[in-house]
Amino acid sequence: MSAAPDDAAARARRPAGGLVLPAIVALAAFLILIGLGTWQLERLAWKQELLARVEARVHAPPVAVPAPALWPNLTREADEYRRVRVRGTFDHGRETLVYTVRGEDSAGPVKGQGYLVVTPLLRSDGPPILVNRGFVPSDRRDPATRAEGQVAGEVEVVGLLRLPEEASWFVPANDPARGGFFRMDPAGIAAARRVPGAAPFVIDEEANAVPGGLPLSGGTRLAFPNRHLEYALTWYGLAAALVGVTAAFLWTRRRGGGSG
Repeated sequence: MSAAPDDAAARARRPAGGLVLPAIVALAAFLILIGLGTWQLERLAWKQELLARVEARVHAPPVAVPAPALWPNLTREADEYRRVRVRGTFDHGRETLVYTVRGEDSAGPVKGQGYLVVTPLLRSDGPPILVNRGFVPSDRRDPATRAEGQVAGEVEVVGLLRLPEEASWFVPANDPARGGFFRMDPAGIAAARRVPGAAPFVIDEEANAVPGGLPLSGGTRLAFPNRHLEYALTWYGLAAALVGVTAAFLWTRRRGGGSG
């Protein structure tokens, strides 16, 4: 008969002991959610700094293009979207077409599928530089259909310095052997078109009056997705919900254990 109180005490202890593992799991999940939210806030601060930096650079007076000795040290943080100017002569015979799509939110009347015309600019005072002269629709990819835009003689190009595009799962790999380019890769383009010593960057030419209207210059996209605050609030909201659900679960289990 004396065992009955011991059995009751053991039953009372079991629910409390059974709450330890769920509590540990909930705490680990809570810390992960808080960490993800904090990381998104850090990304938000970085994105806001990036936007401010780009805004300042694209409206600054153009400066001379970096000298070749500086090329190995160019970085996205210090040099991407820097407004530069350079003089030279276009080598239209070695232009490259990089596939792209101009969305409905793009400036100008020409939209849809087409190509960016990337042309070597040959300089008398330095190595060649690839220039993204702008967009042409698919039915105007043949230079013969836009001969007016193949300007001759020395020109001055003003535009934004762009470093190579990073590889992405959503963009096919370039296929130089077949002339297929989908990503702006100055080194790969220069090698395919036999432009030795070309700069490791591209200049996106600013909008200007091209004879015949093509290529359509000045199409650099400066819109950067910025949903980090939304993502941070989502993670923090999930963390708060987890606290509420866990508290209700533990309270219910303890009440059930106490009444047993």
